[in-house]
Amino acid sequence: MVSDHSYLIDFPTDLAEIRSRIAAINPKKYARSRNYIDGSVSYLSPYISRGVISTKQIYKSLLDKGYTFSSIEKYIQELAWRDYWQQVWIAKGNTIDNDLKIEQKPIANYEVSTAVIAGKTGIQAIDFAIKNFYDTGYLHNHLRMYIASINCNIANNHWKKPAKWMYFHLIDADWASNALSWQWVAGANSNKKYYANQENINRYCHTKQKNTFLDVAYEDFETLEIPDILKGNSDFKLETLLPKSDITHVNSTLTTYIYNFYNLDPNWKKEEKANRILLLEPSIFEKYPISTKTMDFLLSLSKNIEHIQIYVGEFDDLVKEYSLQKINFKEHPLNKHYKGSVTERDWMFDVKGYYPSFFSYWKKCKKEIKKLSINDGIE
Repeated sequence: MVSDHSYLIDFPTDLAEIRSRIAAINPKKYARSRNYIDGSVSYLSPYISRGVISTKQIYKSLLDKGYTFSSIEKYIQELAWRDYWQQVWIAKGNTIDNDLKIEQKPIANYEVSTAVIAGKTGIQAIDFAIKNFYDTGYLHNHLRMYIASINCNIANNHWKKPAKWMYFHLIDADWASNALSWQWVAGANSNKKYYANQENINRYCHTKQKNTFLDVAYEDFETLEIPDILKGNSDFKLETLLPKSDITHVNSTLTTYIYNFYNLDPNWKKEEKANRILLLEPSIFEKYPISTKTMDFLLSLSKNIEHIQIYVGEFDDLVKEYSLQKINFKEHPLNKHYKGSVTERDWMFDVKGYYPSFFSYWKKCKKEIKKLSINDGIE
């Protein structure tokens, strides 16, 4: 039987509730159970993705509670994946929209299997998760990998359109994390493809299903024929429904702080008197569409920023329309056309630049941790 725990997942937008979720993190329990769909995960990814909180803030909160790095390493390592994907995006730019390292092969089509979109693959845990995904905007990481593997490695769909479908519905939508993870599964950003058979799914999703197209040994995956149920493809359109601008007053003599889909930090220079504008650029959402559920979540989170106003339009149009002189924004790969003063994002570690694998990046991070630990006289 599939667990129905995921129906209980909610994502509050009140800051006090978000802080309480940070306080409730149990990194040791997480390390033991994170691979199970009902494991002790923190459900903080939507707030990290929207820039409400940072990976560094979470890391510091755990250290402040007295945890040593060695006791929380697994949790911090998983947080570091998010920073790593962002560093790849910064270094590689738009090239992450294509096969990054290796051409994905074989490719049967560039669509998404209808059975996946409809939640009718015949794999109980997957179908339950997909239908629940539309309701909640959330998927456990293991389920994301399972769905990506079915699309890319069983149905032989190219990763990009299925990745855009998933990004569209995720309230923790992060294009770097999403696209590069799909490529990792498909073998376009890794040395081999990721497969999960029915036994693996049964174990981590608490099912007992047999006789499915995934009920095979791992050595059989490379020669597995595309199952008939996955051969049909859906023709669908992903479109963002943007709100209306609601700017009532802008003082062009003040600094203007620009917020966007990836930056809703409520503490950013909050003591300073300034214009605070949530910029929603149609060009960005045309390239990377998001669902109404995700947009509503974004708008609700933005209310934590005092006196924020919404502008729907392009950056240059905003500057021209309101004669903005002093502009500040947070660095992000999608902000390269912004002009003004740039604030660096709050990274967990000082390790920057491109690393060909997460573990080469993580090795550098651990060296930094070790150095800081020696200097601080802590473990």
